[in-house]
Amino acid sequence: MNKTLHEIIKIYSTKSHIDFSSYLLNLSKDTLISIFSDLLTLYINDKNSSTIREFLTVELAGYKHNTKKIGFNGFKQISIDKAINCEAKPKNFSIQDFLDYKAGIRKTKPSKLNGGGNFTDYTWARFNKDKKENLNMLISGFVDGQLVYLLEFCFNEQSFTNNLKKQLEHKFPKGDKKGYYLRSASFDFKNYKSAKTLKPIFIIDKSKLLSYSEYINKDLYNYLLKSKE
Repeated sequence: MNKTLHEIIKIYSTKSHIDFSSYLLNLSKDTLISIFSDLLTLYINDKNSSTIREFLTVELAGYKHNTKKIGFNGFKQISIDKAINCEAKPKNFSIQDFLDYKAGIRKTKPSKLNGGGNFTDYTWARFNKDKKENLNMLISGFVDGQLVYLLEFCFNEQSFTNNLKKQLEHKFPKGDKKGYYLRSASFDFKNYKSAKTLKPIFIIDKSKLLSYSEYINKDLYNYLLKSKE
């Protein structure tokens, strides 16, 4: 974080709106552009929050983002009295983490983008609700905050729901147990790659995609590459 941005954050949080505005007005246009760029870079690469990546995923797919923590991530009206919900699962890959691993600074190899995601604290009740809702899944992958792909498919694709069912059956063979949850019901590209409803909403230009090949799971990478042809 550059020193000017550091100072702006302190002023915004500890002083008046007038002090904040006055400080900004005294900065050059180039400095403001640099600060805004730094702030976006920090925010979109934040490992503890995926809010901005989730927002971008939902909005680019044509849905309205839900800012509340409860409920689905977004929705769109498909008729006057009917809306369809979506769940967004954005993932961000850090090139620096990858370089640190190769240099021996980091012990574990960072996971490649694999079109995956997870549902936290999952239950049979939540699964059945999601199935009944017939929502759409939005899967996005970023490299250092740069959107690489955005895919959409229907939650009710059999290969996708079968994978979640297996995990729930293993955790709750006799049904939900009060106070207990499947902490992470995970999935990746192989669980929906044959889905009839699968479609790419966005794929980065081919030259950039080629440069990111080392950071993307092979099956997913081949799908993205083929989709660009």
